[in-house]
Amino acid sequence: MASNKIFTLSVLFLAVFIYSKADLRHHKETNMTVYFQDYSSGPNPTVIEIPGPSNGPLNFSKFGAMFCTDDPITEEIGENSAPIARGRGLYVTSALDGSSTHVLISIVFTNDEYKSSTLEIQGSSAQFERVREVAVVGGTGKFRLARGYATFETVYYDSERQHAIIQCNITVLRY
Repeated sequence: MASNKIFTLSVLFLAVFIYSKADLRHHKETNMTVYFQDYSSGPNPTVIEIPGPSNGPLNFSKFGAMFCTDDPITEEIGENSAPIARGRGLYVTSALDGSSTHVLISIVFTNDEYKSSTLEIQGSSAQFERVREVAVVGGTGKFRLARGYATFETVYYDSERQHAIIQCNITVLRY
């Protein structure tokens, strides 16, 4: 009698396990282009050096330099277009010659479609390349279990205001 119960429970467990695995095979691909509005000076900078620059402008190519960011992200390239998210995180100049940074950024969505969902971006970024690619390693909300990649390209820079617009193309698989 006990062996029948064990067999029945085993079959039930196996059926639930197979069904749950099959459900994870159906993923959606999401592609989007967003724009980070990056300000490294002025009255309301969105990028600061940690613990703070010793003097003068930020030095993004100094080995070991760390930066904290909270950039507004817009759906359109214009500086005054409506924000849809915030780009919050850290990056560290991690190559001795200053050519690469390690990026840890959460895109925290504020728009209606993805409100409170996040995409987690991490990886090594060759900061002097025209286009830089990093991994999307996860997400929350509508992007739970996300994986994919993001590319960054500086499409505008105003040296007087130290305002950069960085185009970010994102491709993710999500469930």
